[in-house]
Amino acid sequence: MVAARRNAKIAINCDMGESFGLYKMGDDEGMMPHITIANVACGFHASDPSVMAHTVRLAKRHDVRVGAHPSLPDLQGFGRREMKMRPEELTDCIVYQVGALKGFLEREGMDLFHVKPHGSLYGMAAKSADVAKAVANAVKVFGVPVMGMAGTLHERVYAAEGLRFISEYYADLDYAADGSLIITREHRAVDPHHAAERALRAVREGVTQSVNGGDVPVRADCICVHSDTPNAVAVARAVKTAVTEYLA
Repeated sequence: MVAARRNAKIAINCDMGESFGLYKMGDDEGMMPHITIANVACGFHASDPSVMAHTVRLAKRHDVRVGAHPSLPDLQGFGRREMKMRPEELTDCIVYQVGALKGFLEREGMDLFHVKPHGSLYGMAAKSADVAKAVANAVKVFGVPVMGMAGTLHERVYAAEGLRFISEYYADLDYAADGSLIITREHRAVDPHHAAERALRAVREGVTQSVNGGDVPVRADCICVHSDTPNAVAVARAVKTAVTEYLA
């Protein structure tokens, strides 16, 4: 059972910096005023050096903390396809990506705030202790917290490895009846008012409604809104308004 975090301060985070070359993804400029933490793509599922640099500068301008959003090496599939990799190879893959972003942060006089695995890597780490341990081994290099889902191997393995764990609630994705997150290749638009109501309930009561109609336990140390959700800015604005009294 996941315990609710009543009266705790929370954050709003967003996966961003996911454009690549001439290809544009998400409205980072529109999202930045409505979030407190940015998860910046590091090049393996999206982004490139110039996009990373621009996103870091944009976050600095809005006083938004920045974390790394590393992925499986799957640019074509946007990191949302599972891959088989040796644990050591996976750890090296993550260290490589986080190290790149850390360089851009240091140039701007900013600290790396956290690491949050992306897409299928995130989902795999929730179900596989070996994958979660590979993620933890990479994050320990940088000495920062790691984001994940409470009640999964994220929380159990990361905590056992001595990492500070930040639990996420997703305002724009659905939850299965077993409490797992339904990760889609493409995100659909969601109703901002409904997303905001669900987010507030997740913060206050520690539950959200699954696709089967029943409640499942969640814990919202932070609330995530994806920048590639078609109406992401409207969703982020509504969520921020709903949970303002709880924001750190």
